Amino acid sequence: MVTQLPSSTQKGIIYPDSDGQPMADNTKQFELIVWIKNNLEVLFGNDPNVFVAGDLLWYSVEDDNKLHQAPDVMVVFGRPKGYRGSYQQWLEDNITPQVVFEIWSPGNRISKMAKKLEFYERYGVEEYYLYEPDVVDLTGWQRRNSRLEVIDQMVGWVSPRLGVHFELTEEELQIYRPDGDRFLTFLELDQQRQQERQRAEQAEAQLEALRALVQERGINPDQL
Repeated sequence: MVTQLPSSTQKGIIYPDSDGQPMADNTKQFELIVWIKNNLEVLFGNDPNVFVAGDLLWYSVEDDNKLHQAPDVMVVFGRPKGYRGSYQQWLEDNITPQVVFEIWSPGNRISKMAKKLEFYERYGVEEYYLYEPDVVDLTGWQRRNSRLEVIDQMVGWVSPRLGVHFELTEEELQIYRPDGDRFLTFLELDQQRQQERQRAEQAEAQLEALRALVQERGINPDQL
């Protein structure tokens, strides 16, 4: 993680933008974090009031810079997109990130993950998803009343907030958008953009050829 200058309030309390921990322990974890974050960015790209972030420090309580977590991915409904050095909840209409994702890595410990769950439960997260890529296991929790309770069946589960659903193969996690399209890798997203650009260029070329043909016949295409 790139360490940036710490932010502070008028009271002089410093809220660092980095906890000094790496974003990921290995390439697999990093790719999964980026995969989920980028696809959620695309999914909510047209909604200016859905903020998606990866590995961003979330400070839950003003005047206490010790109370924080940095979810691998978090989604906040009701907050605008844009740059943040950290997510200071009291400056964000006190809106809690509603959905968080964590990717299990070799550096994680059960005690550490238990503290994360306790934090997310205490400060109002509605949906929490923990994926263990080495064993291809996805665990989810959903808020019921004041507690995060385990979701009994994750295969086929539809996120109430995101509208996406989850599937597990023998080798990997798959996430599907509300329209049924699966989350794509960075390379697949790039290929999709290139194909869309090529289709647009082909359509423009066909239109220009049609205009030229019409003009050859003495017809003004702008009057059609």
